[in-house]
Amino acid sequence: MAIKTRITELLEIEHPIVQGGMMNVGFAEMASAVSNAGGLGIITALSQPSPQALREEIERTRSMTSKPFGVNMTVFPTINSPDYAAYAQAIIDGGIKIVETAGTPAVREIWEQLKPHGIKILHKCTAVRHAVSAEKAGVDVISIDGFECAGHPGEDDIPGLILIPAAADKVSIPMLASGGFGDGRGLAAALSLGADGINMGTRFCATVEAPIHDNVKQAYVNNDERGTHLIFRSFKNTARVGKSEVSDEVARRLAQPGAKFEDVKELVAGTAGKRLLETGDLSEGVFWAGMIQGLIHDIPTCEVLVSRIVADAETIIRSRLFGLLA
Repeated sequence: MAIKTRITELLEIEHPIVQGGMMNVGFAEMASAVSNAGGLGIITALSQPSPQALREEIERTRSMTSKPFGVNMTVFPTINSPDYAAYAQAIIDGGIKIVETAGTPAVREIWEQLKPHGIKILHKCTAVRHAVSAEKAGVDVISIDGFECAGHPGEDDIPGLILIPAAADKVSIPMLASGGFGDGRGLAAALSLGADGINMGTRFCATVEAPIHDNVKQAYVNNDERGTHLIFRSFKNTARVGKSEVSDEVARRLAQPGAKFEDVKELVAGTAGKRLLETGDLSEGVFWAGMIQGLIHDIPTCEVLVSRIVADAETIIRSRLFGLLA
């Protein structure tokens, strides 16, 4: 038995499970492992220091899997913005046919650059209105990201149980449910709520192939569903990170009256987070983590994880749900 949806058909993958783009995690090792397991692996463009390095990472990934994989392009305002157009051109040159996007409305310029080359766009958003707008603009898949997610959950605080069906009521193109997914129960629930598959980030970080230090992987196992902090709320740039002594301190400083970004800059710097992932020293910075930590109890291979999720979802659908019908 297999679960076939609009996502498996459109992306030509075996299972309706996508590994979302993750900064300093979405390398060839991660993407190829997920793709080889039957899902869709995604490398993160901006984890590479240059467009040429991205070209090389695409080729490295291709040498590790013969199955479909994609590239993530996230556009956020920064002091020194990367050359997004050059990265997009590297994606085109690399023959990539699936791109996950996220970020500000400026990402539409990337869509316009990619679409003429037959590239399918999976756009991640945190609000129904943004999903509707993206569909009208011609993206191929919506990845609707609930409040439970790691990274940037938006400012509306709508959890997946409401956000997924609300989006399914408004968009007609295939849709991935993102934020708070990590097992077969989640996949079955997402399908019941109107999604065509799931997008997982945090859960894939706690796998054998994830290119991060074992100490960080163990932190995902040790934390429970309460093990995150929401930071940057007062700056209207909310981010969910894993609970640690450093993120405790970040939260404490930001709770002070008149707190500014400069008060925590050294603790939340991207370079510090990168060192944390590489060295396993949790005192280096903060790490992205979703509430799904409460359902992470082991560190399997991607093959075992994907197979287990699909098998458990099939059992729930075939046995539990069908068995409830009188």
